Amino acid sequence: MMKLHTGSLYWESTFTKEGFVKVNRQDVYDVAIVGGGMSGALTSYVLANEGYSIALIEQEEVGGGSTSANTGLLQFSNDIMLHELMEQIGEEKAVEFYRSCKIAMENLKDVAEHAPFDVQFHTRESLYYASTEEDVARLRKEFEALRKYGFPVEFWEREDIEAHFPFSQPAAIVTAGDAEVNPLRLCMGAIHYAYEKGMDIFEHTEVLGIRDTEERVLIKTTNGDFQAKSVVVTTGYEPTLDTKIPQKDLKVTYAIATQPIDDLSFWHERMMIWETKRPYLYMRLTDENRIVAGGLDQDMDTLPSSQEEIDKKFAQLKQELQVLFPNQKLDFEYEWTALFGESTDELPVIGRHPVEPNIYYLIGLGGNGTVYSMLGAYLLRDELAGKSNPNEPIVEIER
Repeated sequence: MMKLHTGSLYWESTFTKEGFVKVNRQDVYDVAIVGGGMSGALTSYVLANEGYSIALIEQEEVGGGSTSANTGLLQFSNDIMLHELMEQIGEEKAVEFYRSCKIAMENLKDVAEHAPFDVQFHTRESLYYASTEEDVARLRKEFEALRKYGFPVEFWEREDIEAHFPFSQPAAIVTAGDAEVNPLRLCMGAIHYAYEKGMDIFEHTEVLGIRDTEERVLIKTTNGDFQAKSVVVTTGYEPTLDTKIPQKDLKVTYAIATQPIDDLSFWHERMMIWETKRPYLYMRLTDENRIVAGGLDQDMDTLPSSQEEIDKKFAQLKQELQVLFPNQKLDFEYEWTALFGESTDELPVIGRHPVEPNIYYLIGLGGNGTVYSMLGAYLLRDELAGKSNPNEPIVEIER
């Protein structure tokens, strides 16, 4: 098993997992979902509402992979700007994809409202600032593209930023309709919702192989064999079975969480904050009034082995945060390092296996993985029902 994170994970302190009742497996499920992280959780939520019989198969414990290392910023804007995506895949497709991410934000709110416990979901605005003067023109071009197609966006000049925050940056765009969430509680909330609707959960069950036949799919595991009419593979950054997913090298990212802060008057309307440079710094607040911040991504396919190197990155991250908020005494309590992946075109990989028609993939690659996973869950719902979806050609495996 691939090691996905190390360090002290803040979200694990906010939720106590409970075991699921063991069940006798059905002879044949409508859908087997392989992977109990965020993608598997959101898929189970959507498909449970469609009345499918579902088996959720997880090699460790559900919610135990990359989910706890997620920083929980949810945005319709992506790592690749709308105007740049237009140049890459065409204007119509790019706008469709961005609109689908906006709808996914609304769908995530629906998941939060239907979860059997509070997942700490709060609608927020995002401040996306230009890291340098050279980035202002690019940011203004993005503002014009978003505004042209009706996305909720404002352009802030330097004086606007200075009027609302204790730092100064050349310019920024502010988007509305984004959100913050406790990712572990969201993941577990979606799984518990589907579980209460009858989904069977099989933890500590490693999938050894998946074979599609004309009538059903056979899933060989360390816990015996399963049969399903369809299989959805949602294994995140773990190596995927039976197909090659177009993906860049994995990256390592670093994240920190402060101790609770008594006075947050310096933080305008609890906005989420990120920037144009790459790798970028990003940050948000939690229900406990902690700052969660991350960034300093590196191209690495395994977690760093040198604690000295890790400590240097954490020190740099803390310093960058302190520069933005120079008058605040920030005490840090949690530090963690995690792996994540990106596809070659910075879009997720979702859809039917190119050769085996009963096997589907939902791999929410990139910095916006939770939103991609929500978008993908509804896309797969449509594919399973034989309906067309406009995002199919944009995110399909062989594109």
